[in-house]
Amino acid sequence: MASYFAISTGEAGLLTTVTLVVSALGGALAGILCDKIGRVRTLQVTVATYTIFTVLCGFAPNFETLLVFRAFQGLGFGGEWAAGAILVAEYAKPKYRGRAVAYVQSAWAVGWGLAVLVYTIVFQVFSEDIAWRVLFWTGAMPALLIIWVRRHVTDTEAVTAKRESAGKQRGSFRAIFRRDLLRTTFFASLLATGVQGGYYTLASWLPTYLKKSRELDVVGTGGYLFILISGAFMGYVSGGILADKLGRKRTMQLFASLSVVFMVCYTQVPDGANTLVMLLGFPLGFCTSAIFSGFGSFLSELYPSEYRGTGQGFTYNFGRALGAVFPTIVGFMASTALGLGGAMIFGAVGYVIAVIALFGLPETAGIELK
Repeated sequence: MASYFAISTGEAGLLTTVTLVVSALGGALAGILCDKIGRVRTLQVTVATYTIFTVLCGFAPNFETLLVFRAFQGLGFGGEWAAGAILVAEYAKPKYRGRAVAYVQSAWAVGWGLAVLVYTIVFQVFSEDIAWRVLFWTGAMPALLIIWVRRHVTDTEAVTAKRESAGKQRGSFRAIFRRDLLRTTFFASLLATGVQGGYYTLASWLPTYLKKSRELDVVGTGGYLFILISGAFMGYVSGGILADKLGRKRTMQLFASLSVVFMVCYTQVPDGANTLVMLLGFPLGFCTSAIFSGFGSFLSELYPSEYRGTGQGFTYNFGRALGAVFPTIVGFMASTALGLGGAMIFGAVGYVIAVIALFGLPETAGIELK
């Protein structure tokens, strides 16, 4: 897309940032909807919104139009995770909640892997001028999930009853900033900012780093990403088990610290040592994904039922909005003497922030969701 529209690395980073910033608004609004109209209905709305504007991105005639479509794409993208994670957390038993949410979330790595596979095939079959459009058009497939969710998925009975009894009190931004929840909201937002800032730096710039800085072709880039994604899948699954056994906080602090180490090592490998880059991809993907395993259960456990969607939707997506600035900063830093590899170290700062934020939050492993 950068080549097609003749845009700078900073503007390319903006395409990611605008989606993530607007997704923060979408996620916060979806959180309120979760508490007001239910988790399942909100999930349907967010998937539909994401699907429509993802497909439209493939028809964008210029950079400005693409930027607008990416923004609206973020409205749907922002709410999907919050609605889905809460739904799974409320069905799971406390003893297994961490791994239950993590197992479902591990499908993120599967989807990422499929996207890389489609990317590799599409860019071999089509010219670069049309291939990126074809990738966006494949975003129509999630629409099929709306039909399945409508027929087979419902909110838990306890949550439905609680929502009806709460009346107008449910789904209030003001409630998550009241005195007894203010500390939780602040540190949870800080945690989400750090983790997502680091993760989106990696996800946004890694393909470009492998192609430009490491001078890999399309097939080589896809192969290296596949190794990293394999590590990500194992990280999601393993992190969920550890979140149940060691607790949410210790597990997340462990993997946030390791993410700093591997992110620096990965981006500072000397020229000509691409084999080492390939090998480091697995632990990097493992650690940066394992930290997310406990996120869904942790944020769900921090808030009472009537404000759970609002609290989780706001904190996670507030962090997404601030974390979304990281890719743009890295894009502009990459044009300096640091280069892209040096600029990507900035993403490691996010994981340091996450470690600090966790000291301000309580341990919630084993708690019952009333």
